[in-house]
Amino acid sequence: MDFTLPDEHEMIQDVVRDFAETEIGPIAQEIEEEHRFPEEVFEELGELDLMGVPAPKECGGAGGDYLMYAVVAEELGRVSGAVGLSYVAHTSLGLMPIVNFGSDEQIEEWARPLAEGDEIGAWALTEPSSGSDASDMNTMAQQDGDEYVIDGTKQFITNANVANSVLVKAVTDPEAGYDGISTFIVDPDQDGFEVTTVWDKMGLNASPTCEIQLDGVRVHESRLLGEEGDGWTQTKKTLDGGRISIAALSTGLAQGAFEAARDYATEREQFDRPVSKFDAVRDMIVSMDRKIERARLLTQKAATTYSDGKDVTRLSSMAKLDASEVAREVAEDAVQVHGGYGYTTDFPPQRFYRDAKLMEIGEGTSEIQHVVLGRELGL
Repeated sequence: MDFTLPDEHEMIQDVVRDFAETEIGPIAQEIEEEHRFPEEVFEELGELDLMGVPAPKECGGAGGDYLMYAVVAEELGRVSGAVGLSYVAHTSLGLMPIVNFGSDEQIEEWARPLAEGDEIGAWALTEPSSGSDASDMNTMAQQDGDEYVIDGTKQFITNANVANSVLVKAVTDPEAGYDGISTFIVDPDQDGFEVTTVWDKMGLNASPTCEIQLDGVRVHESRLLGEEGDGWTQTKKTLDGGRISIAALSTGLAQGAFEAARDYATEREQFDRPVSKFDAVRDMIVSMDRKIERARLLTQKAATTYSDGKDVTRLSSMAKLDASEVAREVAEDAVQVHGGYGYTTDFPPQRFYRDAKLMEIGEGTSEIQHVVLGRELGL
């Protein structure tokens, strides 16, 4: 069993790390304070052929596996949680469902521009009245000739106001329960599609989170993803991959917070010696490193299992649960290591701390992960 990254993955890791430190790091706090989606960063990610890492080359992607994708997500999260979040939402949720479930025509028209970095993708599942019970949706899609008419409201949709396509979940058969949910590829420029709110958040404000209103949006039947009623099955499969990307992003946030704390502790002196020489601080930093290594190993195991085509529900849920909690714990300790400076925006731990909290909420809360894991264990 080899725990080292393949050479190609290490090369990609070096490229992304250099890019993140050079191009994203200097503006990470600025774009957060300005609540600005950094379009220029995503254009450059496209030029580096990183906007479709796990998508096959014939779809416009890089043809990488999910381990490579996890490496990229971690490196972005290490510098900016907001950039990392919009990146994984675009890839896991906006792009890969079209790659995995779309027709050849849909892949060419909608997936290729996303994978090549020319466009940004989004996914619309959650509604104002349905959070953890995501299947309890009110958005309806009624067929009218060769079109579907979609009406409803979607909540907490990442990238919605910068997206060129949004995968919308809607009920096509109210009597069929889970089997009555379908997925539609929606163009945000269509009549009836409106972003009604861009939320101010605790963190991750450079990654837009939106409420969208669909009022009589007409979608041709050629934009039904898969068949009618496939939506919930597609959702579960998509979330398996999505949770791995959140685990990788969480690991990156933890790594960034850890490095900031370690560097500060070795430079900051009190009582004529670095604070890292004090047992309380040293033990805190050692614990951070231990937790991160555990989260990374679990995440990479889940990513590798996913790429092997095996059932990954248990591992992806476990990786997401563990890594998201580690991110929050490590970021909180990083603030503590910095003392009063950790509470200021002049130092990055406060940003990692605020960003990390969402990792325990998005793509299924920690509580929902326990439900999933219990079900996987037959409990």
